[in-house]
Amino acid sequence: MDRALYALTEQRRLLQLEYQSEKESYCRMTEKIGVSRLADRGDAWFPLRIGRTYYNSLNQRVLEVMRTSGDDADHNFEYGKPVSLFVAKTDGIVRHIFSGTVSFVDEDRMAVTIAESADVSALSTGEAGVVMSFDETTYRLMFEAIDRTISAKGRLGELRDLIYSGRKCEELTFTPMRFPYLNSTQEEGVNKVLRAKDVAIVHGPPGTGKTTTLVEAIHETLRRESQVLVCAQSNMAVDWISEKLTDRGINVLRIGNPTRVNDKMLSFTYERRFETHPDYPTLWSIRKTIRELQGARRHGTDQWHQKMDRLKSRATELEIRINNDLFSSAHVIASTLAGSANRLLEGMKFSTLFIDEAAQALEAACWIPMRRVGRVILAGDHCQLPPTVKCYEAMKGGLGKSLMERIVENHPETVTLLRMQYRMNEEIMRFSSDNFYHGAMVAAPDVKYRGILDYDSPIEWVDTAGLHGLESGEHEESKDMVQFRESLTNGSYGRVNRDEALLTLLTLQNYIERIGKERFLEERIDVGVISPYRAQVRYLRHLIKHTPFFKPFRSSITVNTVDGFQGQERDVIVISMVRSNEEGNIGFLRDLRRMNVAMTRARMKLIIIGDSTTLTAHPFYRKLYVRIAQGDM
Repeated sequence: MDRALYALTEQRRLLQLEYQSEKESYCRMTEKIGVSRLADRGDAWFPLRIGRTYYNSLNQRVLEVMRTSGDDADHNFEYGKPVSLFVAKTDGIVRHIFSGTVSFVDEDRMAVTIAESADVSALSTGEAGVVMSFDETTYRLMFEAIDRTISAKGRLGELRDLIYSGRKCEELTFTPMRFPYLNSTQEEGVNKVLRAKDVAIVHGPPGTGKTTTLVEAIHETLRRESQVLVCAQSNMAVDWISEKLTDRGINVLRIGNPTRVNDKMLSFTYERRFETHPDYPTLWSIRKTIRELQGARRHGTDQWHQKMDRLKSRATELEIRINNDLFSSAHVIASTLAGSANRLLEGMKFSTLFIDEAAQALEAACWIPMRRVGRVILAGDHCQLPPTVKCYEAMKGGLGKSLMERIVENHPETVTLLRMQYRMNEEIMRFSSDNFYHGAMVAAPDVKYRGILDYDSPIEWVDTAGLHGLESGEHEESKDMVQFRESLTNGSYGRVNRDEALLTLLTLQNYIERIGKERFLEERIDVGVISPYRAQVRYLRHLIKHTPFFKPFRSSITVNTVDGFQGQERDVIVISMVRSNEEGNIGFLRDLRRMNVAMTRARMKLIIIGDSTTLTAHPFYRKLYVRIAQGDM
């Protein structure tokens, strides 16, 4: 117990450092770089067109806004995030008008939940905009979760002490179940989940069917339990597992709004289920009457007060009835880790908690839902994307170590490693398997030799070291002589290597021409262009958009950061590494887990474009470069 309390107290201290660092960084950024730069970073929409104001099915006042520029640029807004609405005057002064919370967002439209007292008319006094606010709420929930875990006495305390100790986790004993549609390690993973009394981990390297295994484990658990809680760090991850569970015929109730908006995704959200309940029209009518009475209030009238009390009592009765119906019929309650603190779940307990993509979550975030459960199942891969930690001191102190990683170290007996992968050509898989999974991964026969072109190497490195004289008449950015050197964009926003970006597009163009344009389109071959740096991603998108050759293929080409490609796959992956300098400095490319993610998105062809002189200063990239050069993957 002392070990657990010391470790959690240290976690709290490190989280405080991260909180202070991120808040100070946010304040400095918003003060210095201005609205236009915030918009470029995806942290603001400016200018805005103000839409309608209405009440949603949960009786929250909502303001709809649309951005009027941006060229379909990425943004960082998502459901549940706090925002601030502002106006920019002609003299350059920016004035905060009111705050709100994102309840829905897509490419160019956002719905913001606002207070009753918010003065929407004030947004017309200048050019309106919306900017992300510092997220105090999530930090507050994590601090509360750590404090609650430190002082816990019941089941939460038992899980805390067990996770931090070397004591073996308990298991039930029964004859293993057979699942003919799963491979042997997937079957082993489901059985380990079913046997676990305390903790189990499904460790799923790229392409090994982690989601398939998790869905089957949840399905089998529901044959023994009436309801389970399923969480993940991000809304996108919650959407993905919810969709797969729904496809399996499982009744999911999603707390929060999905990132991809379509009828299928919306159909299992709490808000959509609430407004399609048979009692909702009556509730909506009562709420409307209450608002009208509040707007025409006659002070001191007993009759008015009595009528209001009756209406509010009836509205509360209907809300409770609808919620009881929704939650009692749902087999899975799904939310983000922070979303599990929603008031809708107040007082609810579950036998089992499943946390998907657990390796990407801070440990403190995982403790938020764990107060509600008897046992916890974690799924993910700690050899891929880690939790996001921005403070160097906090990272150095160990804040970036996820709960999943801690359990893997302390309780290896709880872990099932999925070994058979169904995504990559064996040569693309091999380097990842050898360097991250002790050579344990095996390519399924159907994908082992998959490729696009005969006699084509599945993986290659286009080396920019010493290249000169790139010629292309298609871009005004072209030069007669190029150096392929990285540079900082304006305001130190990010790193970009413009010459390498041109070479990336030229390399991709040549490969498409080798495949044949007609075949590329007929077979719907898809391409992912990845760069670790957002500034490079933006520049690559700009080039593709303004290059005539790529016009017929744009719908088949996705350009994004490594984080943006997590959980995805493409036939062809092209990686622009960006870093090229005389010092051999590779920055956060030292986090090799990100490179593991980038490389393993490719099904049939992987092309790495980068400066070998700079990158091979690190032994990992030197080993990769040598193996590709020797054709020994």
